Amino acid sequence: MPDSECLICSMEESDPASRVFLDELWAAEVAPGFEVPGWFFLRSRRHAEKLTGLDEAETATFGRHAHDLVSAVEQVTGAPAVYLLSFGENYSHFHALAAARGEQVPPELRGWGLLQLLAEGRDVPAAQALAGDVRLAYEEIVRAREHAAVR
Repeated sequence: MPDSECLICSMEESDPASRVFLDELWAAEVAPGFEVPGWFFLRSRRHAEKLTGLDEAETATFGRHAHDLVSAVEQVTGAPAVYLLSFGENYSHFHALAAARGEQVPPELRGWGLLQLLAEGRDVPAAQALAGDVRLAYEEIVRAREHAAVR
């Protein structure tokens, strides 16, 4: 698929206010059409199809970014669960959805059922506002690890 037709590739042009982080290989941000507060796409910046399409550098850094993003979302939202999901069928460009699941979510919408919240849970201003808080928490998590490594 040409990059011009890929929703995930088009996120390179996303509003910086919706972004948690952006580095050479990875980005995390609120995705267009998925603006549920506490939901973020962690995506490879290069158009790599599926997890198996990642190169060595992307594979080596995915886990650290996933850990730090989920930790930041958990810290900011206080959610008892933060899911990390990757399907890759609708958008084959590799990405994972980090989705906070709050206490208020009924049992029938937990696990895979959480995805039903997309229909009624979208709130663009709230999702973008939360992105700023998650960005600050993410940066603090990274700084703390770097500081510990220097010791």
